Amino acid sequence: MQIKLSPDDIEAIIREADAAARRLWRKLRLPFGEREDLGQELLVDLLRRLPAYDPSRGSIGAFANVVLRNQSSRIAMRHHRQRRAQGGSLLSLEVPLSGTREPVRDTLTEDDGLAAWHGQTRCAAAVTELHHAMQAALARLPAEDRRFCAALAHRPVSALAAEGFGSRSGLYRRLAELRLVLTAHGLGPAWDDLATA
Repeated sequence: MQIKLSPDDIEAIIREADAAARRLWRKLRLPFGEREDLGQELLVDLLRRLPAYDPSRGSIGAFANVVLRNQSSRIAMRHHRQRRAQGGSLLSLEVPLSGTREPVRDTLTEDDGLAAWHGQTRCAAAVTELHHAMQAALARLPAEDRRFCAALAHRPVSALAAEGFGSRSGLYRRLAELRLVLTAHGLGPAWDDLATA
């Protein structure tokens, strides 16, 4: 369905998209250059969804606000997933560290490694120790539980249930028991890192 927009409607859409981009930019603590990209991404999504607008249900500004809020949530979840996958929050190399005037890039050396340049908090030695601890704990498990852990590292519980590993509720109970067993073997909260090891 084609919608005729007045200049006021277009101005309202652009204003709402800009405000949503500013809010999301601040919330995610992104570098300044990312704000315009966020605005464009939000505006493109809004324009794609514009044919669903029904003037009898409300103003174009209200419609835009709802669409932008939903898309902002999706973008925020995507950014949080990416940050978790990278092992921490993003770090601008131009920002000074707390208590100093030097930007982060001037305090990092080549010995810190690539992870430090990307703002990751883990050091290679800690990751290696965790990997060895997991190997030792998993070696103490029965073969069936090791297969379950290996499958769980690559697929969600719902996919394992569909593949015949058992019912979803049974798999979640088994997972809770395995957490206790792995904690007893010294892993503790490291169980959540199993998928990345």
